[in-house]
Amino acid sequence: MTLIEQAVKKQSSGIIEEAARQEGVGVDAILSGIADGSIVIPRNKNRALKKIVAIGRGLRTKVNANIGTSPEHVSLEEELSKLDAAIRAGADAVMDLSTGGNLAAIRRAILEKCPVCVGTVPIYQAACETVKKGMDIRQMDAEHLFAVIEEQAQEGVDFMTVHCGVTRDVTAILARQKRLVGIVSRGGALLARWIAANGKENPLYEQYDRLLEIAYRYDVTLSLGDGLRPGCLADANDGAQVAELSLLGELALRARRANVQIIIEGPGHMPLDEIAPHVQLAKRLGNNAPLYLLGPLVTDVAAGYDHITGAIGGAIAASAGADFLCYVTPAEHLRLPDPQDVYDGVIASRIAGHAADIVKRVPGAKQWDNDFSKLRKELRWDEQEKQALDPEKFHSGRNGLPIPKEAGVCTMCGEFCAMKE
Repeated sequence: MTLIEQAVKKQSSGIIEEAARQEGVGVDAILSGIADGSIVIPRNKNRALKKIVAIGRGLRTKVNANIGTSPEHVSLEEELSKLDAAIRAGADAVMDLSTGGNLAAIRRAILEKCPVCVGTVPIYQAACETVKKGMDIRQMDAEHLFAVIEEQAQEGVDFMTVHCGVTRDVTAILARQKRLVGIVSRGGALLARWIAANGKENPLYEQYDRLLEIAYRYDVTLSLGDGLRPGCLADANDGAQVAELSLLGELALRARRANVQIIIEGPGHMPLDEIAPHVQLAKRLGNNAPLYLLGPLVTDVAAGYDHITGAIGGAIAASAGADFLCYVTPAEHLRLPDPQDVYDGVIASRIAGHAADIVKRVPGAKQWDNDFSKLRKELRWDEQEKQALDPEKFHSGRNGLPIPKEAGVCTMCGEFCAMKE
């Protein structure tokens, strides 16, 4: 029995109760949200999670951290260091996007050590294994792709990005347009090339019921990927992106009927003034499924600072109704992130999510700020450190300069501290 089936029957469980406790809401709120598809709890029935994370309407905005190797840089030790950095920074989920080295071994190590839900993009493995056999990616076998999906589900992967909306019709719309940077999603690009080379329909769309059957068996949450997301501001909200989004909404309904949990993914790069309307459109077309956004990045020129541009967009998106933010690191568009990039990216997205949660009146969000402000007024430094969004940064900042003789103040104002009045 999947979580949706339990929720429809109003059968609570330890997982549901723990999610309700963490969110500060009633069990019935979690059950009704899972039943109508507005809340998901990604967790594979083959994996025992140390931390249950619920994502969706009325809940705290969650943050995902992407880690993983590339063909040019493979180090399991470094990936596990990134995993540790993500968890220390407060990530609610981690995705393994590895494309280099022993992908199965890397994934299994992450699954073993990660206390939160783990996601993957199965087409990466299928593509990498196709290339290792000496074939072109466009020769990837659909049966092989489904075998990879089954393999990862058996191993305990909690949620999977699957680009089911990159279809022949949608890519035809894209071909008629003149995008500035084209397709930037790796999974979307792989499937678009495969469709063009083979003249066949996307197997993830054509055999969607088969995909749902696998997800149902293991209670894997499907994250319907935005394979045609905009990779620059100029391409935002074009016909291909909206066509894919509309199709994903239809696929979400089919998944709910099959008792499979669904997340819908979104952009990408988008101008500030287009973010909130796009989120509202995505929620409407997606039938209120949890919305998972990368960023969005609000400018294309801030390379090296894209954790900031992503956090700006993420705050706007989450305040408009997005539920799940995929972090962006300072290394975005430059190189593979290192552990410090991962840490900084998670913190930036958490700040964005929390700022939005205050606006959305998520239980406990505003109270956290009020409690912290009281500690600041009372100059209670030790308690502030414990309550800070990033205690590590607070600690290093507090101890980065000599402490004044009067221990209750800081080096900013010293004896002229306004808070002491």
